[in-house]
Amino acid sequence: MAEIHQPHHHQPQQKHHQRPGDAMKGMFSEDNQEGPSTSIVLAVVTLLPIGGFLLFLAGLTFVGSLIGLAVSTPLLVIFSPVLLPAAIVIGLVVAGFLTSGAFGITGLSSLSWKANYLRQTRASEHMDYAKRRVQDTAGCHCQRANEMGQNVKEKAQETEREVTARAQEGSGA
Repeated sequence: MAEIHQPHHHQPQQKHHQRPGDAMKGMFSEDNQEGPSTSIVLAVVTLLPIGGFLLFLAGLTFVGSLIGLAVSTPLLVIFSPVLLPAAIVIGLVVAGFLTSGAFGITGLSSLSWKANYLRQTRASEHMDYAKRRVQDTAGCHCQRANEMGQNVKEKAQETEREVTARAQEGSGA
């Protein structure tokens, strides 16, 4: 079977640059006969009333704020000799509470750190004590083992001498 090799033709790809508005034009143009997708239609139908309602609430809040400011401005001017010192006192009290809380948290955290440090120090002291006890015990056992080894060695030498002496007595008799 003979294979037929055909030359491959490569066409350079053209980059298609779109302007920002072209994407929306393509969605509703005559080229796109299907129209917008169902998810886009549902998103618009759902978000349009919600957005409108939130915009209405923002406007209502703004108008209420303007009316409140118009009504309270004369009262603020009349009572300003009392309100300014009251605002200063309230600011100082809030600053005092915040400072007190900061000092309290700092004190508690430093006490907690110190307690943990002491626990670790005590634990390390206990570990050092336990380590020394183990070393002492091991040294003691090692010394006893050496002594026992010496005793066994001496007994073996004694027994060897006795056996040798008996063997010499038995051969000399």
